[in-house]
Order: sequence, then structure tokens, then C-alpha cells
Amino acid sequence: MSKKDSKGSKDSKTKAGLSVVAGGNARRAHSEGGIDFESVRELARIAAEFDLAEVEADGAGHIRVRRGGGMVEAAPISAGKRPIALTPPPPVEPVPDAGVYISSPFVGTFYRAPSPEAPQFVDVGQSVRKGQVVCIVEAMKLMNEIEAESEGRIEEILVQNGEHVEYGQHLFRLSK
Repeated sequence: MSKKDSKGSKDSKTKAGLSVVAGGNARRAHSEGGIDFESVRELARIAAEFDLAEVEADGAGHIRVRRGGGMVEAAPISAGKRPIALTPPPPVEPVPDAGVYISSPFVGTFYRAPSPEAPQFVDVGQSVRKGQVVCIVEAMKLMNEIEAESEGRIEEILVQNGEHVEYGQHLFRLSK
């Protein structure tokens, strides 16, 4: 799959038909343990020329390129011993839990009142006690009353009336 060109550099063809040229200084950079910037420049040129979304090179000389959806593995080229290290993304810090949540124990439909004409069970700012009914979740044609599991004040109603809810989905946020 490789051939010599008129300048004496090695020309490797990838499965996608792209060519990567590694000149004589690539061997010197490889033996010194440095990065072969000529190869990096050539990869950047190829990426721009073929509108590639991603080019990945490992320490073993394997190259992967991505254009749109799929990955194509390329033939090995002479590269530095050390792979180019990318900085990892910063760790995601969890958002502090600002209260207690009342969650749905069922998959079903959320209702804030026992009927369309009746007043709502609770509103934002209202205090609730443990065991107080806060809403109804209709599951399989059964109306299931959902009760507060602790005392607190309703800070936020997280679901709209008549909306489909999943098992474990937060319905209300309470503050102590």
C-alpha cells in the first residue's frame, strides 16, 4: 500500500483515499522522542482539504479521521513516541440540593386537583405537612393520590397539569 515518490518521502494511502506524507525528519523526531510537526501540519492540511470533523493520532502511529458520522482508520505513519496530550474537561460539580423533592411513584398523568372544577391541592408558597395529598397521578385508569413525605413549603411545581410523568420524576420541590 506504500510507495516511494520522486522526493524520497513515504506516501501512505488511507482506506478513505487520503494520503499522509511523512518526510525524512519524521524519523529524526521519532528517535528524539519529540513531536513531528511536519506530520501535524500535513494532517491539518488534509483535515481542511477534505472537510474532516476530527483527526486523531496515537503514539503507535495510527490515525483515525472522522468526516460526518463514521470513523475511518488510517495506516500507521512515523510519529513521536508520546501521544499529544489533550487537557481533560473540568470536573462537573454537582449542584447543591436545594430542598426536598416529591417524586412520582408511577408512570402516568399528573393532576394538581381532584377534578377540573375543584381547587388545586397545593400552590407555590403553601406549607404542607407529612401525609398531606399534594397531587394525583393517574395510572392505568386509577387515580393515585400522592402525599408529601415530609413537612416543608412548596418552592416549585416542576410539572404542568395534565402532563405525562415518569417513574421517579420530581413533581414538587420543598424547602424545610
